[in-house]
Amino acid sequence: MADRTSVLIVGAGPAGLVLGNLLRAAGIDTLILERGGREHVQARARAGFLGANSARVLTEHGLGAGLLRHGSTHGTCAFRDEAGEFELRYDRLGRGEPHTVYPQQLLVTDLIAEYLARGGGLRFGVTVTDVDAETATARFRDERGNTGEVAARFLAGCDGGYGVTRRAVPAPDHYVRDHGISWLAVLADAPQSMPAVTYALHRNGFAGQMARGPAVTRYYLQVPPGDEAAAWTDERIWAELAVRMRTGAFGPLRQGPVTERRIVRLRSDVVDPVQHGRLFLVGDAASLISPSAAKGANLAIMAAEVLARALTDALLRDDERALAAYSRTCLPRIWRAQEFSHWMIGLLHDTADAGQGPRFGSALRRARLDNLRESRAHQDFFAENYVGI
Repeated sequence: MADRTSVLIVGAGPAGLVLGNLLRAAGIDTLILERGGREHVQARARAGFLGANSARVLTEHGLGAGLLRHGSTHGTCAFRDEAGEFELRYDRLGRGEPHTVYPQQLLVTDLIAEYLARGGGLRFGVTVTDVDAETATARFRDERGNTGEVAARFLAGCDGGYGVTRRAVPAPDHYVRDHGISWLAVLADAPQSMPAVTYALHRNGFAGQMARGPAVTRYYLQVPPGDEAAAWTDERIWAELAVRMRTGAFGPLRQGPVTERRIVRLRSDVVDPVQHGRLFLVGDAASLISPSAAKGANLAIMAAEVLARALTDALLRDDERALAAYSRTCLPRIWRAQEFSHWMIGLLHDTADAGQGPRFGSALRRARLDNLRESRAHQDFFAENYVGI
């Protein structure tokens, strides 16, 4: 006998947990299946910059207590290159919106606790092996090797770009671009060295600093494709950051032990449609986006709100019009975020497309940065897209 629920959610990241919380607030029966253990899920250090709309979704639906108590607003970014440094107060440009800095692992911890308090079902250590979008059923295996099945009215795929739910959408249009760029993503137990998010452009490659909390900082270093994270010792990381951040001109970095290092390949990936039968894809399952513009978690939270409203209409009011329009509602937002991410990649790297030599790509990058430094119109475009979706 299969377990039964109204909405089965695969994946307990921000997408699945926000969706589950919103559905439970409406009184809808839900079950979340998550492959990782609870401690692992609550310790995963990922995104930390929430846009204004993401903060709105969380606070409006009673999910923002931790964010309001421990988060901090951030409205400035800085750019460094051979010409010097300039800052943009993006919270005073465009729509005048800041980011809220709140590490994803803290947000996920909050969302799990609230979801369980709202009576939601959540099973950790469960691998979903197969889903049927037409019948809304999923087969799974737990950590002990036991197998089972869940039947639902609807399925929500929140298990990422390499999960089982994406594969259950038959023959979608699949748009992929590998940008040919790799970053070493580093977490360091050290306070941030610069008060603003800082993007450094250097002939050795891009480097960036993003806040993650008062005592933890995220750094990025562009590395050659094929590099292995283990080859980058703490000493090598700090030495290269010093070069690219031009510490001789702008002051030293606050150093500390590196607690995480991994290679991130800049890749863009969108499936169309993001629904099939009774299955709906949310977050990274629908679209992978490069970290260059901090859009992944924000897209996930906003899509979760859209889907929660549509499922509530379907289950409580027998109205499936919003569900039928889910792809048409979400994909334009996804593509706008992808376009800005692509623009940021061109701003931060010497890119060279086919027929375009590296010198041409480097000159274009300088022109983009000059426009951002000098043109209010370009600054407003940046601010509106940097924070919003």
